[in-house]
Amino acid sequence: MILGRYVARRFLRSFLLVLASFWGILFLVGLVEEVRKLDAEASFGRAVLLSLLNIPETLYTIMPLIMLLAAVVLFLNLARSSELVVMRASGRSALGILVSPVLTALVLGGLLISVGNPLVSATSNRYDELRSDVGMQTTVSVGRNGVWMRQSATYKDSSGKIRTGQAVISAARANGDATTLYDVSFLILDSDSNAVRRVVADRAILETAQWRLFNAKDWPLGSSTNPERDATTSSQLTIATSLTASSIRDSFGAPSAIPLWKLPAFIKTLDAAGFSALRHRVWFEMELAQPLMMVAMVLLAASFTMRPTRFGGIGQRVLLALVSGLAVFFLRNVAQVLGDSGQIPVLLAAWAPPVIALMFSIALLLHLEDG
Repeated sequence: MILGRYVARRFLRSFLLVLASFWGILFLVGLVEEVRKLDAEASFGRAVLLSLLNIPETLYTIMPLIMLLAAVVLFLNLARSSELVVMRASGRSALGILVSPVLTALVLGGLLISVGNPLVSATSNRYDELRSDVGMQTTVSVGRNGVWMRQSATYKDSSGKIRTGQAVISAARANGDATTLYDVSFLILDSDSNAVRRVVADRAILETAQWRLFNAKDWPLGSSTNPERDATTSSQLTIATSLTASSIRDSFGAPSAIPLWKLPAFIKTLDAAGFSALRHRVWFEMELAQPLMMVAMVLLAASFTMRPTRFGGIGQRVLLALVSGLAVFFLRNVAQVLGDSGQIPVLLAAWAPPVIALMFSIALLLHLEDG
């Protein structure tokens, strides 16, 4: 028990050291990037704040690699101080020594998804809000009442001149990528946010640089004293747009911007609105698999570096551990992409990489240490 607590403290210290090192590097890199992005009128403090808000999301993404490096640091330090030799001489097996780091990694993984995930969601949302002040805007939102969009739009003023305003689009439902809207309404606003035109239609299809509306009714709110009298109906009507299918898809934001416990309700909302929630389902399952991934990274590091230094080849073993960890990390990202595109099942995309890494590391440990 005492030995287990000692190893756990050493592992936690190594983890915090690696985490702090990455935090410092990411802060400096992010600060330079934010200073480059902001205009001359923006303050340096704003760049610092944006950099601080962007760090948690990046750290969260590379957390498996941080866990791997922390485990490498732990076992190298134990090997150099000959503590591993003493532990083995006292009758502890390799797997017995690993119980404490594995439990620590499991606890850290649980804290990661229960505390780290909401923190990352909050900071990334705040980062997006601050960045929206310099031109980034959310185009699409989904709620219980349907789908809402915003785009630039042109209209004619009272003198007949073409002006630029905004169009607020609402629809009861949509197809998977929001390029087809049903029971749709377009409300055109001028630069002072006054309604100048309203169009409703049974269906709207996004084409190149325009929406094509079917069975539409058009009210001239700004240029008529009796909009209902002057309203026109048509079987087809087009409205110019700057939206594209990719810009609409990107406007939903990353699933990481939604706290983990809110994801199931958000997935139901997307399904009810007609959107594809596949990306969010994959992300949800991958978050649940995070603790297992942390454990796999610890065992992977141990399988290469948990050996006395007298055997030599430390540099090669560390390199093999890093390459193996990067391979698992790459496999996880590839599985996520395949899961997002629907080419493999959601559970397979989320749980296969950590399970494969876990089985490989345990097999290697049994072969090298107890085989």
